[in-house]
Amino acid sequence: MANVGLTEAAAKRIKAVVAGEPAGAGLRVAVEGGGCSGFQYDIAVAKAAKGDDLVIERDGARLFVDPVSLPFLLGSEVDWVEELIGSSFKVNNPNAKSSCGCGVSFSV
Repeated sequence: MANVGLTEAAAKRIKAVVAGEPAGAGLRVAVEGGGCSGFQYDIAVAKAAKGDDLVIERDGARLFVDPVSLPFLLGSEVDWVEELIGSSFKVNNPNAKSSCGCGVSFSV
């Protein structure tokens, strides 16, 4: 199984979001316990990678994944989707056996 991927749309959006941040900033994707399906994604701007993070780079955008979250995210792809109901980062995760309607929480 591959590491974590980043779509072109997500890379563009990350670059726009961190444009005002210090050099080296990126988007952090983590998996935490909770949500209606058992686990949930926590997606936030991070000023820099931590020493043990996996750093994914595409087109100048940086995505950070901590070592605890990585097993849950292996083979996943982070995308930026624009829909009628709103725009957001979305994690397409092949490890998720089920997810809630909002797509923020999942089970393995």
